[in-house]
Amino acid sequence: MSKIIECVPNFSEGTDQTKINSIVSSINSIQGVTVLDCDPGLDTNRTVVTFVGEPKSVIEAAFQGIKRASELIDMSLHKGTHPRIGATDVCPIIPVSGVSTEECIEYSIILAKKVGLELNIPVYLYEKSAIFPSRENLASIREGEYEGLEQKLKDKNWKPDFGPTKFNKSAGATVIGCREFLIAYNINLNTTDKRLATDIAFEIREVGRSKRKKNPKSSNLLDGEIIRHKNGSPIKIPGKFKCVKAIGWYVSEYNRAQISINFTNYKISPIHQVFDSVCDLANKRGLRVTGSELVGLIPKSALIDAGKYYLKKQGRSLGVSESDILECAVQSLGLNDVSKFNSKEKIIEFAIEDKKDSLLHLSTYDLIQSISQNSPAPGGGSVSALAGALGAALLSMVSLLTYDKKEYFSRRTKMSRLGEMAHKYQKRLKELVDEDTYAFDSVMDASRLPGEAKSEIKFKKQELFKAYKIATDTPLEIAIISLEIIKLSIDLIKYGNPNSVTDAHVAAEVGLAGVRGGCINVMINLSSFDKISDYDANIEEKIEVLLKESNRLHKKAFTLTKKIIKDKN
Repeated sequence: MSKIIECVPNFSEGTDQTKINSIVSSINSIQGVTVLDCDPGLDTNRTVVTFVGEPKSVIEAAFQGIKRASELIDMSLHKGTHPRIGATDVCPIIPVSGVSTEECIEYSIILAKKVGLELNIPVYLYEKSAIFPSRENLASIREGEYEGLEQKLKDKNWKPDFGPTKFNKSAGATVIGCREFLIAYNINLNTTDKRLATDIAFEIREVGRSKRKKNPKSSNLLDGEIIRHKNGSPIKIPGKFKCVKAIGWYVSEYNRAQISINFTNYKISPIHQVFDSVCDLANKRGLRVTGSELVGLIPKSALIDAGKYYLKKQGRSLGVSESDILECAVQSLGLNDVSKFNSKEKIIEFAIEDKKDSLLHLSTYDLIQSISQNSPAPGGGSVSALAGALGAALLSMVSLLTYDKKEYFSRRTKMSRLGEMAHKYQKRLKELVDEDTYAFDSVMDASRLPGEAKSEIKFKKQELFKAYKIATDTPLEIAIISLEIIKLSIDLIKYGNPNSVTDAHVAAEVGLAGVRGGCINVMINLSSFDKISDYDANIEEKIEVLLKESNRLHKKAFTLTKKIIKDKN
């Protein structure tokens, strides 16, 4: 699937599981769509559904979900703590992979037109799809909520972008548009007082709060008199964080107040910075943060950044495995506070990951068996990448075994940096284990194309060139990264725990295997280029440099290792 978009419709039903299941089933009925998450809330009376897929399939699935919601949900009877305007309150379209924001805007407009025309539901475009600047902000469209919608539709300034201006009593209205990835996140407080949560929410949200006089009878800023300009409008104090929306509410299900936060751009305001700030603000008010809760899914990078931030605060090495970094983030943010955090379901990359064809998800026994089969793939390229990845893993181990020893505290910064580099190389080489096999399969597929007619010959030649280029670039990358493994091993032989010096040297040995194995696979695939096209006139020279440099560095690593062993004895 070359193009992937995400859709996260919010349905105004969180208590009736039969209705929720019916809505989700209508979405699931569309081929090519994968439902990643369904998160109902009792107090909010709202369910957030997350699904991904190819654009046309996602748009059709979204339409079917909105249609089913309009059939099952009667907004005239709806009550809930979350702001809402319709049975399908909001339906964002989000670019994930291979698709631009501009394309997602077009997809959102297609969906909005279809909903307005075929379902007779008023539709407003928001965020990046908004036609009018006043409609970019979801809160502006929601103002007055469902209860004020009938009157709002009579205002010419709030004529829907699509659909009727007539009030749909049962379905309300729907907001559709393209936006960036949004993280819906709640921070839990050890209080049932909603106003205390609101007080903190006003401090952190981008729009900030109204300036108030301090009330001597209360520590809550909300109890102070609003300070106004001469024209009577409140003087505003900006909040602490850009791209952050927040409100306070009480959740009876958890018997506590929460700060409900939407991150519209987590790269500008990282989740861990907001969490720590809320902890400080809560402490000043005599409160304590007990943990937090993720609603829907989160990009892996957001938690990786958080994990590294907290590891650094704890004085721990950053050169640990990805799973350890993620676990540090989960524990530090208290994501297990009110419910178990399942990374396979909550981290978007893990949720959409297809493991069935991955060599690295096989057991060691099955992997060896797979390689030993009467089949050319997986072959030498994949094994070369695996050799390099094993070397990187050994170097990570040595960096940690050095970092944790008090006699090497002065080397902590260096060990953390070297460990991070080792994990970076390991991650890419693990990916290349599978990519080399996929590259070979592409060559085989291109070779089987018909090539008798003139048009067929031309097309086959083009496809063969593309396939052989990938099949050559992949082992070349394996060789280049494996050379970096040997370089890294020398640093860890020199500065790492001498008790682990042989482990660091074994990394150099398998790194050398990765370089040589990668180079020899480049050579064999390069020979096929002569039949179809020129590729890279300098690639043979690159191979010679890689082989020569790897031999030199391997010799250096071996000499250093022998010396350290001799000195120990």
